[in-house]
Amino acid sequence: MGSPVVAIALSGGVDSLVSGFLIKQAYKEVFGIHFTTGYETRPVDTKALETQLGFPVHTMDMSQIFEQEVVDYFISTYMAGKTPNPCLICNEKIKFGALLSHAVKLGADALATGHYATIVNRFSRPDLPPGAAWLEKGADPKKDQSYFLSRLRSDQLDRLIFPLATTTKTKVKEIARKHGLVPSVPSESQDICFIHETSFAGFINRKKGLDPSPGNIVDADGKIVGTHKGLHTFTVGQRRGINVPAPEPYYVRRINMADNTLEVCFKKDLGRSEMDVDDIIWNYSDKTKILNLTTKIRYAHQGADSTLTRKGTKGHVHFNTPQNAITPGQGAVFYMGNRVLGAGIIQ
Repeated sequence: MGSPVVAIALSGGVDSLVSGFLIKQAYKEVFGIHFTTGYETRPVDTKALETQLGFPVHTMDMSQIFEQEVVDYFISTYMAGKTPNPCLICNEKIKFGALLSHAVKLGADALATGHYATIVNRFSRPDLPPGAAWLEKGADPKKDQSYFLSRLRSDQLDRLIFPLATTTKTKVKEIARKHGLVPSVPSESQDICFIHETSFAGFINRKKGLDPSPGNIVDADGKIVGTHKGLHTFTVGQRRGINVPAPEPYYVRRINMADNTLEVCFKKDLGRSEMDVDDIIWNYSDKTKILNLTTKIRYAHQGADSTLTRKGTKGHVHFNTPQNAITPGQGAVFYMGNRVLGAGIIQ
């Protein structure tokens, strides 16, 4: 493979800025792409990015597809009594879907981003053939973003470069200081980028103009212990906001949309050893039963030893020990050591 043309996605934050700087050192032909979603609180100065990095930066308006693929998905999933992770879908559909396609149309052979994760493909391993690509954890365990990237297919991974795979956030800041790289945005959000309200419920109410739909709160035996103001304000495992007196705090165990009830339990009853997953994207061998996996059920989860029985895009997970707050709508990500084997959506 000759010298590839590389596009770098630029948010304006320090991670993508340093990634752009590193890509410019490694490849001859580089250009940047900054995309907008319509939810930005301040514009990014792309001219300043061009001046600092020394290559052109294109701007792409992705507000329409972002609304359709990410925001609408988030709202409809919440309204179905589940708790979505929109970052998983944004990476799959937007950053490494629509944005990657746009970069290729502009002449790029690869797309680079400032994610903290490791791609094993023909760019990092020249001995690998096209299409033989997989995802692994990044070197910085505090910043590893492989969970959020777990739904990328091998054909997407085949075109990606992550310059920060082997570095840490501390080192990235050092590179920025040393080379006078000044981010266009002061900090990078750790929350959902399109929600500026104080709560998810507030965002959904504004978008949908919902009237509150009160219902009963019941315990595991079906006994009514209180009332709620709307199921879309809760998520499995939540403790705050239940407001029902009890000898110990109640936690949300299940959200029952069919009869508009919120099922609660005490913390000791929150654990489960089994779960079903759907919409699996798989990037490993075709084995239908995988033993000794580590499965993460949310980003902050440490991961738990488990067995996956898979049939096509559906699967059943058995955990060696019960896990608290297994939440429908969240991503289940399957690891073998550092390697991501695939991911599905918890049912």
